[in-house]
This record gives sequence, structure tokens and C-alpha cells, in this order.
Amino acid sequence: MAMRIEALTRYPVKGLSGEILDSVELKPGQGFPCDRQYGFARPDSGFDPANPKPLPKTKFYMLARDATLALLKAEFNDKTSELTLTSSTASGQFNISTDAGKREASNFLQSYLSLPASELPQLYDASPHRFTDVSVDSTEMMNAVSIINTDSVDAFARDIGQEVDPNRFRGNIHLSGLTPFTELDRVGEHIIIGAARLKIVRRTKRCPATEVDLNTAERNIKTPKMLLKHYNHMDMGVYAQVIEGGTISAGDIVEFL
Repeated sequence: MAMRIEALTRYPVKGLSGEILDSVELKPGQGFPCDRQYGFARPDSGFDPANPKPLPKTKFYMLARDATLALLKAEFNDKTSELTLTSSTASGQFNISTDAGKREASNFLQSYLSLPASELPQLYDASPHRFTDVSVDSTEMMNAVSIINTDSVDAFARDIGQEVDPNRFRGNIHLSGLTPFTELDRVGEHIIIGAARLKIVRRTKRCPATEVDLNTAERNIKTPKMLLKHYNHMDMGVYAQVIEGGTISAGDIVEFL
């Protein structure tokens, strides 16, 4: 069975919901377009958009600590810079290219998370800086693309006897047709998708954010613990760097060099 792309997803705001794409243009060294471009930082984060430096993910509002973010739907229009946030009880649209729009979005999140008045989130962007979890390791890793083998997720689900949504792992590229977990052994290898070429650079070690059910916000799978129990590691998916650019689309065939 041929390997192929099952889905493409971007996460414009760190910790918030993703957006499914039909296709995307990858550029060398630039990562997945509009992915983790924004982040809601905690008030004491120390982030300086005028001099952006990577910070630990604990400095931001994200699923590992704020599980109810799973129920907040985010939609971003990268042409108008309009961010729409929708909960079960409220919705707001914010032009986050402006300071006023960022403050309004921060106020919305503060209300949604029932944060005290003294704890106002700070919405930041500092392009080309990205708020990826591995940004603290290097600029190259900050711009890495996250790849999930859905066959590995299916095998994990069978082994733990529980349904597992691949979106729980918040990858940019979902691919199928690859023997479960063999992607973890292919670090250093190159893959071809259409005209694009990527190099697998690291296995993805999973954190408590993946314990959260994205439909209910419940922590209903001890994902890192279960991965360790069944496979003696806590890895699901790999990071890859874009070596040669090109447009990739859902349904495209994926080949290893």
C-alpha cells in the first residue's frame, strides 16, 4: 500500500484548535505556513516581541495545563488577520494585526478561562518567530514540520483498547500506509511529497497535552504513560525540516528517498 497524505493541519495560535487545509506551499527552512505564528503568553512570560527568544511552553496557555482550551474553536484568516474565537457561550472576532485587537482577544481568553483580573493573557506574534514546543532547541527545530503516521496511532489504539483521535497529537502532516512506528527509526532519511523534500530530524516525545480529549476536554488517556508501557518510549510522530520547497496536497503520494 502506497504512503499518502491523509490530512494537512495548521495551528495558527499555540494551544488552540487547528484548521484543515487542502494544500499548502512549503518553503525551505520555513516550516509549516502560519503554524504557531501566535501565542497567548502568561503575564510573567518575559517574552519580548521586539527581541523574540524561544521560551518553554509552560510560559504559554496550552493544553498541557489548560485542558478546556480544547473546547475553544479558533479560526484565523491570514489575509485579514482576523481571529475568531468561539466557545459554547460566546464568540468574538478580533483583528490581531493591531494592539487593540490583541488586547480584545486576550480579554476574551481571560474570561473563557475564568482567570483573575490580575492574570491577563498576552497575545504575541513576532514573525518569523514561531511558538513551537521545540523552538527552545534551535531555529531549525522552531521551523520543523510535525508528521504523524496514522497507522501508528491506530496500532496504539488497538494496544490500549481505546479509540485515539490522531488530532490529539496536533501534527501538521498526517500520513498513512507506513508500518506502525517505523517512522521513528527513519531519523536522518529524506521523504518526497510532490515537489517538496523533507528530512526527518527527530522523534517527537509526547507530553501531558496529548492526554486531553479534543471533543470533551477530559484527560481520558494517560498518553505518555501508555506509550512507555507498551513501547518503552513516549514517542509518537517525527519532526522534519523542509529541504526543498513545493506545494503538497491531501492525497499526495509520499516516498522515502
